[in-house]
Amino acid sequence: MHEDRLKNLNAKPISTNGDYVLYWMQQSQRAHYNHALEYAISLANSINVGVVVCLGITEKYPEANLRHFGFMLQGLSETQSFLHERGIKFVIKKGSPPEIALNYARRAAAVVCDRGYLKHQRQWRRYLGKKAKQQVTQVEGDSIVPVEQVSDTREFAARTIRPKIHKLVDIYLQDLCLRKSKKNTLNLEIEGGLNVRNPEQVLSNLSVADDVKPSQRICGGTSVARKKLQYFILSQLQGYANSRNDPASPQCSELSPYLHFGQISPIEIALKVKSSKSGSSQDKEAFLEELLIRRELAINFVFFEKDYDRYSALPDWAKKTLHEHRNDTRPYRYTRKQMENGETHDEAWNAAMREMRETGYMHNYMRMYWGKKILEWTNTPKYGYATALYLNNKYFIDGRDPSSYSNIAWIFGLHDRPWKEREVFGKVRYMNEKGLRRKFDITAYIDRVDRLVENKKTDQ
Repeated sequence: MHEDRLKNLNAKPISTNGDYVLYWMQQSQRAHYNHALEYAISLANSINVGVVVCLGITEKYPEANLRHFGFMLQGLSETQSFLHERGIKFVIKKGSPPEIALNYARRAAAVVCDRGYLKHQRQWRRYLGKKAKQQVTQVEGDSIVPVEQVSDTREFAARTIRPKIHKLVDIYLQDLCLRKSKKNTLNLEIEGGLNVRNPEQVLSNLSVADDVKPSQRICGGTSVARKKLQYFILSQLQGYANSRNDPASPQCSELSPYLHFGQISPIEIALKVKSSKSGSSQDKEAFLEELLIRRELAINFVFFEKDYDRYSALPDWAKKTLHEHRNDTRPYRYTRKQMENGETHDEAWNAAMREMRETGYMHNYMRMYWGKKILEWTNTPKYGYATALYLNNKYFIDGRDPSSYSNIAWIFGLHDRPWKEREVFGKVRYMNEKGLRRKFDITAYIDRVDRLVENKKTDQ
């Protein structure tokens, strides 16, 4: 494990009378390829104690609803079982995550936590580092290259961050050894928490927004993510470079929900794709461009931009041109509710909204088209931005993610360049239905969405 993944959040020592090393799991919700977990085990073994893992579920998590909690709980149920097999106690409690971690830290020799990049996630970890009475170490395991090692500033675009990442990737893209804990903690007397072996029961007792139901098509958990990865490598990687953008015949991994909840490691994905005998070098390069460059560009954006969730975060050229065209006549105008219900003149857009609303997922190319039309059909660019972000975070399982904030901002000009000037869009990149239908069989895409919604097939 590279030392650059480790950061002490305080200057306090390891306690000499602790009963265990506490790993506060929050972002990396998995028992495999988890750098924070493996570091906690190594540390515990070195001082001859075991590891206890805790996680906090807050009903006040920003913009989270029944769909998000349902997917997360499915994954946590499996993670608890996997940790049990490794002799590690896992306690899950309802409440403030950093306060829960602080409570279990009272008996700990040291505390280990994983890393999140959003404002509230970073604040939680700073709070724990300040309040805990023992050493707190943060371990970065959900980016391939640690964010500060890549750059010390907000990057302008993929083309500026790409060479920086390529220069470092071989240093950090390394296999992770699975460590064996010397001390079993399953029988330790520790204040218990939620029984997530029955995720549906836990979900029914949460006081969270219930207007978006759990997806019946996409099931959470590391084992499901690994099956998806295996299927992608064997059946979809070949030809990915040329076919990944076709929404009518999707050739993509669909791993973004699992990456969002930390149910699978991006390092595991990258290593398995790179070592695969399937796919050409161009196919692998195209996939790693999305996983490594685009995803970590998004992490860079939310890490260095405090207003990543606001219109003000757009580059100056984009705000200027959109402002100049804010009063242009819109060919169509729709309310947020009309859009949410898929009640527009555009059948392709309605189908995309239906896929998003009913399944919690949407093909990436359609996400771009979907967002560009929101910009075009709302009264002002600022309202369009707020509407796109609202719908994105409400319905997508992978919403409320660095990639979410980056992708919505891209629609309005982030990480892009000025294009030919036109009505409404100004110099921001334009997309239209004619181009969509010229490139793809959109009737086939609409039919596919209808089948998905009708059958609501669950990926198990």
